[in-house]
Amino acid sequence: MALLSLGGAVALGFARFAYALILPAMRADLGWSFTLAGAMNAANAVGYLAGALTATGVAARLGLRRVFALGMGLTALALLACAGTGWAPALLALRFLAGLGGAYVFVTGGALASLAARAHPSRSALLLGVFYGGAGVGILASALLLPPLLNHGWRGAWAVLGGASLLALGATLPALARLPDRGASVAGTGRASLAPLTRAFAAYACFGVGYIAYITFIVAFLRLSGAGGLITPFWAVLGLAVIFSALFWQRPATHLPGARAMSAQMFTLAVGATLPLLSTHPAALLLSGLLFGGSFLAVVTFTTILARRSLPEPAWGRGIAAFTVIFAAGQTLGPLLTGALSDGVGGRRAGLGVSALVLLAGAGLAWGQR
Repeated sequence: MALLSLGGAVALGFARFAYALILPAMRADLGWSFTLAGAMNAANAVGYLAGALTATGVAARLGLRRVFALGMGLTALALLACAGTGWAPALLALRFLAGLGGAYVFVTGGALASLAARAHPSRSALLLGVFYGGAGVGILASALLLPPLLNHGWRGAWAVLGGASLLALGATLPALARLPDRGASVAGTGRASLAPLTRAFAAYACFGVGYIAYITFIVAFLRLSGAGGLITPFWAVLGLAVIFSALFWQRPATHLPGARAMSAQMFTLAVGATLPLLSTHPAALLLSGLLFGGSFLAVVTFTTILARRSLPEPAWGRGIAAFTVIFAAGQTLGPLLTGALSDGVGGRRAGLGVSALVLLAGAGLAWGQR
């Protein structure tokens, strides 16, 4: 499971979050507007949405393991190619492809992790958390690797991310071959109704909007508040918290009824998003990163657990895919909504405020999930 989690490091840690660290150097070199800079992340989110919508159909034909490997490979090559061009249309297309591959990794990886965890039901939350926590490895690696490289330009940073992603793919392939691959049944041919998950779907939509609003604006907020020197340690704390989040949330995710664990996770996220608004002291900002990093991928993990609890096995993949589509739609809408608000009177504080409020609303919705 630890090697499978490298897929999350590539799909989310490198392909999505590392962009926030590389963006300032790209804007300075290429003369981008904030609109174009935001469009790059929107292109990645649209690619993720497209991947979420098509992953189950592709996996039904090719099998989970093969689509997982293809998704990692596509993401790695897209990241590597970003080092070779400064032409905005090409970069938009590459960001789209990275998002597409990332969705394939998460949908099929979640189904593979579910099948592997079935043999250890008492530890299923921990095993699934290890898979999703791999994104924290990517976040931490980005925080450690990229700042020195960016002193010499942004192209080298993309090249290192792409090369590291190819190495991760090579390390994952032997472990992937040992996992069960129930392509057709788990990839989404089950026709069971997804209606029992309605409230969780609504809560997860709030999560998608709220989490991406925080991630989008927190780096800019740190700079504007005079805490630019905290960006690297903040990112490292966030990544470490993601890695260890599975240990903290294992028991609540396993033992709390309904989606109470999801509600607690989203409430913790709301608190983490609120802290920078209350204080810009370094301790408060790092605590914000700790709370947010320690909970946001735990929500993603829990959706897989909830799908397994609420649906028959042939529909697991379809349930996971539905959560992924909702997540992708939320993180596509989030930057547009909060970006418009942040251009107004409240500035970046408005973006973080919206993040906290939407996450709090999601916590309330999740509390009522049976």
